[in-house]
Amino acid sequence: MSIEIANESGVAVEETSIVAAARFALDRMNVSPLAELSVLLVELDVMSDLHERWMDLPGPTDVMAFPMDELDSARRPDAAGVGPALLGDIVLCPAFAKDQARKAGHALIDELHLLTVHGVLHLLGYDHAEPEEEKEMFSLQNRILADFRAQRAEEQRRAAQRSVDDRVLGAVGLDEDQTGG
Repeated sequence: MSIEIANESGVAVEETSIVAAARFALDRMNVSPLAELSVLLVELDVMSDLHERWMDLPGPTDVMAFPMDELDSARRPDAAGVGPALLGDIVLCPAFAKDQARKAGHALIDELHLLTVHGVLHLLGYDHAEPEEEKEMFSLQNRILADFRAQRAEEQRRAAQRSVDDRVLGAVGLDEDQTGG
């Protein structure tokens, strides 16, 4: 799975973490490993321009998703099959998301994870214009985010345990440097 990310926002963010959230969501939605996705982080004025041009709405927003126009609608990108699927682009605005993160009581990166998953679902055809659609999309989004957070917590727990193990092994003279490994 190819996920390209470009940060043109001027806001320092953990890009690898955003890619990990996108990859997790795509995997969870059984999207082909040959799929291609682009994530772009932009400044407020760029997002405002995109929002006005494509949605005919004033001012910036947090996330926009642009599915590929060439995508064969008979073959969804999450359908099994051979060949790459060009999913499209997710555009995030960290400056806009900062305020949302603060209001929600969590870190900016958590908000960007949420927006990334939200964008992935839009690229896969999910929407929230109608109440039933909103319920389905947000329920799915929340499940994916909860599973992503659980996986990251487990990875952090394992890394911390490896660090403790390495210190113990080093203290008793069994670290790699002394064993020739």
